[in-house]
Amino acid sequence: MSPVRCSGQVIESKIGSSLFDYADAINVRVPTSCGRNGQCHECIVEINSGHDSLNNPSEEEFFLGNNFRLACQTKITNTDKVIEFSILRRQPRILIESINRRVSHDPMVQRNGDTVSFNGSYLDKYRNSILGIAADIGTTTIVMNLVDLETSNILGTSSFENPQKFGGSDIMNRISYDGGKFSGELRQVMLSALNFEIGELTKQSNLHRRQIYEAVFVGNSTMRDLLFNYDVQSIGQKPYRSITESLFLKGEIDSTALNIKAKDFGLRVFPDANIYGGPLIGSHVGSDVAADILATAMGENEEISMLVDIGTNTEVVLGNSDKMIVASCPAGPAFEGGEISYGMPGYDGAIESLTFSETGTKYKTIGNKKPQGICGSGLIQILSELIRTKQMNELGVFEKSKQKIVLAPDQEISISRSDVSSLAQAKSANYSGQFITMRSYGVNTNQISKLYLAGGFANYIIPECAIDIGFLPNISSEKITKVGNASLEGATIMLKSKFFRKQIEEKVKLIDHIELETCDDFFEIFVEGCMFKPMPKILA
Repeated sequence: MSPVRCSGQVIESKIGSSLFDYADAINVRVPTSCGRNGQCHECIVEINSGHDSLNNPSEEEFFLGNNFRLACQTKITNTDKVIEFSILRRQPRILIESINRRVSHDPMVQRNGDTVSFNGSYLDKYRNSILGIAADIGTTTIVMNLVDLETSNILGTSSFENPQKFGGSDIMNRISYDGGKFSGELRQVMLSALNFEIGELTKQSNLHRRQIYEAVFVGNSTMRDLLFNYDVQSIGQKPYRSITESLFLKGEIDSTALNIKAKDFGLRVFPDANIYGGPLIGSHVGSDVAADILATAMGENEEISMLVDIGTNTEVVLGNSDKMIVASCPAGPAFEGGEISYGMPGYDGAIESLTFSETGTKYKTIGNKKPQGICGSGLIQILSELIRTKQMNELGVFEKSKQKIVLAPDQEISISRSDVSSLAQAKSANYSGQFITMRSYGVNTNQISKLYLAGGFANYIIPECAIDIGFLPNISSEKITKVGNASLEGATIMLKSKFFRKQIEEKVKLIDHIELETCDDFFEIFVEGCMFKPMPKILA
């Protein structure tokens, strides 16, 4: 009986076992978010030897060629030959950079002589450093800063994939998972990951985790409340409110912000450290958007500005110091690789830009690797290019009734009519949210002084291409500013300044939340948004 080899380790082969089973046995991490049914296309492995001892590729593996397989679909059929496979350690391109707003140094935790105090009350004796953690708890990725609270300097940054993906890739699936028999597992795996990363961050700076006296966490309503051990089932049902939002609306609490001691939270820092959850805005619009608002200062200026934080759920914020409104757009995963034949997240090998010319296609991949699929920024430019070169009309119909257009012939990567239909609906969710928000506020695109694009996906798109297909408002590109991970910056500001923390706690109480589906003409707007053309500058 021949062995199976992976990552320098050897294990006895067994007929019927999948390569995922072998990875589990030797504690090698393989990315997945679909429950190992072949749908997420994440568990790609390379077969180095022993092809003949494996089952034939399944339908779910149609997009792979040469020596690549999905670990969950690949099973041992013969134990006579050595089988060797290697893991493709595909990590999404996580955006750490963001807008940098200078604020006054005024943390809740300060040094008073030989002691450390929190909001004026004794906390601990001074032990050479006073540290804090600020983190953006995203549905897909987590990004965290270690901050010196005596100088406001950022000592280190850590980024990693959200380990909760086994509970589903979107919010509604995770709410459903946490409401089942495995309730609490999502929080536990997140807490374990945070504790590990905090240990790594402090170790790199030759510091101790017990010198951390406060942590600030922001995220959408579900991510934040899961982390703080709140029941999130009410967020998944109309009117989609968290427990904290409902209590605030009843007048039982004066803010949706949360505070709990580390020893009760389970975070391995100074036991009496304060763990702060940023305030929510409303429904699915959470403290990550509140952090965006704080980082951009858009709620402190007279000029009207707009912020679009693009993701599976896109959030739209519009307003100024006098009035602000927000909306949440359930765009779905199409622009993040889901439901698209050759779609994929921002891993190495993803086509991130593409142009058509008389000599064919010219594309660029992340990491300059051989193309494996198409990420969101690439999909937006491809749609724009198809319109520009008249290979597709505004309705998404290909010329000469084609059903697909080949983009990378050698790898047989293409985009199909079915793909375009899925992208049209995802695009229209963004379109509708932006259109209705502007109309509700009573402004046209020319009255918006600045458009902030937040999030990792938004950082890599070409604004002109997004405007051409109606993904973004028809606004001068000179008014567009990419602010990167503004949520992390906002969380860091909440950590550094109690003045601005209090300011955003009060600001969110005045922001109006719009339910898009309640608009009488929502369906008509959505249908219009499915067309690949610029958004009107004058909104009826």
